[in-house]
Amino acid sequence: MSANWERYQKYLCDCPEAGMLIDVSGMAFNDDFFATMEPAMQEAFNAMTALESGAIANPDENRMVGHYWLRNPGLAPDSGIAAEIEFSVRAVKEFSAAIHAGEIAPPGRSGFTRLLVIGIGGSALGPQFVADALGGASDRLKPYFFDNTDPDGMDKVLAEIGPALAETLVVVISKSGGTKETRNGMVEAQAAFDAAGLEFAKYAVAVTGAGSELDKAAVAGGWLARFPMWDWVGGRTSVTSAVGLLPAALQGIDIDALLKGAQVCDELTRRRETRSNPAALLALMWHYATNGRGEKDMVVLPYKDRLLLFSRYLQQLIMESIGKELDLTGTVVNQGISVYGNKGATDQHAYVQQLREGINNFFVTFIEVLQDRPGKSLEVEPGVTSGDYLAGFLQGTRKALAGKGRESLTITIERLDAASIGTLIALYERAVGFYAALVGINAYHQPGVEAGKKAATAVLALQAKIMARLSSQPGVEFTALELAGAVGDEGETETVFRILLHLAGNPDRRVLMARGATIATSRFKSA
Repeated sequence: MSANWERYQKYLCDCPEAGMLIDVSGMAFNDDFFATMEPAMQEAFNAMTALESGAIANPDENRMVGHYWLRNPGLAPDSGIAAEIEFSVRAVKEFSAAIHAGEIAPPGRSGFTRLLVIGIGGSALGPQFVADALGGASDRLKPYFFDNTDPDGMDKVLAEIGPALAETLVVVISKSGGTKETRNGMVEAQAAFDAAGLEFAKYAVAVTGAGSELDKAAVAGGWLARFPMWDWVGGRTSVTSAVGLLPAALQGIDIDALLKGAQVCDELTRRRETRSNPAALLALMWHYATNGRGEKDMVVLPYKDRLLLFSRYLQQLIMESIGKELDLTGTVVNQGISVYGNKGATDQHAYVQQLREGINNFFVTFIEVLQDRPGKSLEVEPGVTSGDYLAGFLQGTRKALAGKGRESLTITIERLDAASIGTLIALYERAVGFYAALVGINAYHQPGVEAGKKAATAVLALQAKIMARLSSQPGVEFTALELAGAVGDEGETETVFRILLHLAGNPDRRVLMARGATIATSRFKSA
């Protein structure tokens, strides 16, 4: 018997309840690794038990962390929260059924045929991933997304929807209701409905926190419906709340199966036997590969087209959760794991070349789906299907990387359906929580995101001062340096220059640019 086969069997985690295998034998840890890490892992189990019991697991914001309750309301720390979760799921199903039956329909039409979801970050990435993974020609409503504040991107989506805007249900998702990107998308969508002579409120639904700006707007405007977001569910772990369930149900996805898959995985990942806990194995492999310091990148290679957006979803889930300056004691640690990926076998014709022969600064997670397609596959060669080639490329790439000392682990699922997508979501949510406990950080806040928002607000305030000065002196030309001095912000001359470039690049802003000897000495004026 080969040593590789013995190692494979020894470290293979079989989870038949979820139709999933986790193979970590391609990671080069020593045989004493698990024993060495076991005390820390048991502490991580304790921290997770406390979290699920309602402890303040997000101390920086003094919040509970309750996304696991979404799949099993009976675990919630009080009956009120459990009732809210159950009511929300029931409301999602009833509203979606009414939409599908045409009982709620757009004015003058028999029913809705399109769905426009407006959100950003966790309010878009999770729903987009689920929509792309599980959607298809039989969708009850065809989904579209505004997931940025890019006007051209929104124009592109609106052009794709075209005349069907009159049959488009709009779901606006924002916990606070004040997220500017989402607010801007809502304003742009409303303008498009107004331009088409359609009353936006007859097409609009809100998913938001009680009493938020969005909640108040939906009430005042008489929107079709409102669904809750709670402060104990973070955006990146909200896909099994109304944030993800409502778009999925409207699209026609089986949300009961999605929730059941997540619940089954939750049960598996509560096991305190480390070697039989798939999320614990993932967290420990991340810790081993990166020395608990993010020293290597995580490359996610799903060999399935429908999992194309999984790496993008995981980027936020993992990087926003793990990427922290301070640990729980306030010590500067600068933790993080960089995540990237596309899909196999496309990657084999892209960056696998570097993975095999370039800098060894990564570890790979292969994701394998055993079922190629429902039904019989065409043979592209005698006895060989396209799916056989895909499976062969996965195995071949694993071997090629291993031959150069590149480490990998493999997640295998039987088929891709709503239940297995729920399983993958729950698996990685729990792995993130375990890893955060192992390295002693708060995985459930995101102060760096707020810092970026504050900086953007300051830039827009400076832009307003620039526009006011230019408008007050029409025809007078300024360099960026002169204008920065005129508005009292010489220390922000670079920012002033970049604002002026953007304004001059959009004729409707009525700012003209005359190039100087160098672009930095260009002069700007109000038209």
